[in-house]
Amino acid sequence: MKIYEELVERGLIAQVTDEEEIRNMVNEGKATFYIGFDPTADSLHVGHFMALCLMKRLQMAGNKPVALVGGGTGMIGDPSGRSDLRKMLTVETIQHNCDCFRKQMERFIHFGNESSDAIMVNNADWLLNLNYVEFLRDIGVHFSVNKMLAARCYENRMEQGLTFLEFNYMLMQGYDFYRLYQDYGCNMQFGGDDQWSNMLAGTELIRKKLGKDAHAMTITLLLNSEGKKMGKTASGAVWLDPDKTSPYDFYQYWRNVNDADVVKCLKMLTFLPLEQIREMESWQGSELNRAKEILAHELTELVHGKDEADKAEAAAKAVFSGASSADMPTYTVQEDAFTDGRIDIVSILVNSGLCSSRGDARRNVEQGGVTVADEKVTDSKKTYGREELGGEGIIVRRGKKNFIKVNC
Repeated sequence: MKIYEELVERGLIAQVTDEEEIRNMVNEGKATFYIGFDPTADSLHVGHFMALCLMKRLQMAGNKPVALVGGGTGMIGDPSGRSDLRKMLTVETIQHNCDCFRKQMERFIHFGNESSDAIMVNNADWLLNLNYVEFLRDIGVHFSVNKMLAARCYENRMEQGLTFLEFNYMLMQGYDFYRLYQDYGCNMQFGGDDQWSNMLAGTELIRKKLGKDAHAMTITLLLNSEGKKMGKTASGAVWLDPDKTSPYDFYQYWRNVNDADVVKCLKMLTFLPLEQIREMESWQGSELNRAKEILAHELTELVHGKDEADKAEAAAKAVFSGASSADMPTYTVQEDAFTDGRIDIVSILVNSGLCSSRGDARRNVEQGGVTVADEKVTDSKKTYGREELGGEGIIVRRGKKNFIKVNC
């Protein structure tokens, strides 16, 4: 099976500008394609994960990836899918975030000097020194305001009040594609399905300015069976940086996906053969749990390496069996968190990240969803002293799937 047909069968392709042309290009290894990453944080997250996997798949088929980091567009922030204005970042923060991205990308794609080796480009190189009047005369004249206002990427912001700052984002992303086409021979752009309007802006700008054809393909958004974006937990995003989301927590996130989402995630995110995944479609009960373990191990290995994946799997099994493990996530109570030598269960749940707020923690306790050292806790005023948390600590559980070792 060729790469384009495999992408289709894995359910990865949402929209394309010219299916026949794109199929031929990627199957023959003739695509120089880019995916953009705005440096809004110092780590990539699960929302970027599918894009990184796509870059890896296409590079394995002989195509050349261009990883575009948004040192310029990050100064504005992508309004797509947002109801509020993004936080403004400093130049220093943006550069630091860009540097962090490359280290994480190197686990997926190979950078180098060969024809299919990836390159990293920063759009700050051309965006930060633009002359505004020249840009409007040369680029802005090719954009229809009526068409822009109808674009999906501005939909949510229109309700709250779209700023002129954000309105420029489509022009800048279109200009990125134009510059990459000219400077690097980049003939294709890939991105999330919510980026379709911005991507078409680039293909149309290239056609209007250069009389050339460039192509765009969007990746299916990673949604669960309820139609919600995957990659969020009670404590926030699932990050690829092990200091933000530990390998254990990363493993547990995928181990705990809904039954209805397992096969879809195996197809879209892992590199397991489709024949093997098809066999799992009929798995039920304990076999389905095994499929979840396979999914969690495969993805943790991709992001953190085999050793960390093995440790996370062993730690998860130890916890489910009622044992402790040196590799499970640990929260150490700091001295200033104690009051008269004790700390209440609500503070433990919030400070450890098991619950998102004190109200959430109290509800979980009072509804019988919390156990400490295998004993159910229903009193939200229950406290624990240094002597109980010392030594190896105690295992605190919220529900059946969330665990942490607490010590001091």
